[in-house]
Amino acid sequence: MRLVVLMGGSSSEREVSLRSGRAVAKALRELGHEVYELEPDGRLCKRIEELKPDKVFIALHGRPGEDGTVQGALELMGVPYTGSDAVTSALCIDKDFTKAVALKLGVKTPRWEVFTPDRRPVWERFPAVVKPAREGSSLGLKVVGGPEELKKALDELLKTRDKVLVEEFIEGSDYTVGLLKGKPLPVIRVEPKKGLYDYESKYTKGLTEYFFEEGELARRLQELALKLWEALGLRDFARIDFRVSPEGEPYFLEVNTIPGLTETSLLPMAAAKAGIDFKKLIDIIIS
Repeated sequence: MRLVVLMGGSSSEREVSLRSGRAVAKALRELGHEVYELEPDGRLCKRIEELKPDKVFIALHGRPGEDGTVQGALELMGVPYTGSDAVTSALCIDKDFTKAVALKLGVKTPRWEVFTPDRRPVWERFPAVVKPAREGSSLGLKVVGGPEELKKALDELLKTRDKVLVEEFIEGSDYTVGLLKGKPLPVIRVEPKKGLYDYESKYTKGLTEYFFEEGELARRLQELALKLWEALGLRDFARIDFRVSPEGEPYFLEVNTIPGLTETSLLPMAAAKAGIDFKKLIDIIIS
């Protein structure tokens, strides 16, 4: 097949996207495909029209790759692409929306409040997690211990973001469930050495340890992830993150419609545990 891999972009997740895109392009070439690597710019639609690909592999993290923008353009052009459609992508990039959906489904999620440049409600639960509402890779994630720290974190984030989430901090461990073509992959427990699974811990080798979870907790997390997958209309592949309290209670955190595909990324790690190597994973996604 003739394939285009979209990567890079102008979002704060650009570097991770480039690493994902290059890994995907390499795998696709090794699978025998004709591959073109493109970055989104003002000529993107023209370039895709010229190349006439059979499919576009979207490896763009953040905007415009995960918010439905690129998906919508490709749908108008009639070009098939990987991942969730434009509507699902636009909804799932917003953590506020997906947390509301989780509650409707009976899936617990940490209590939260939305902050914008014009809206700053009172928040009195500490410690608290502060994070952008429409970004991934844990960029901008902070844990604050009181009102002054919260104000400082909000002042900083709201300079460049229009919507920020503050949510209660749940003691416990982070877990993630990758899904491939609607089937949950093995569950991974994430243990960052410095305590916070932020951008540095995610993408620096040696800063985080990973353990595969088995038994009843793993099955429960897979069931919750599948429930969210179906309700949100996810497609091809995704990753859903949870926090589990010391009492074993899962709390939904967020959905990643285009999870990382780098050497330290969680979806390829889970796939490998299931006997699916990286090339096979990419082959399944484009099939």
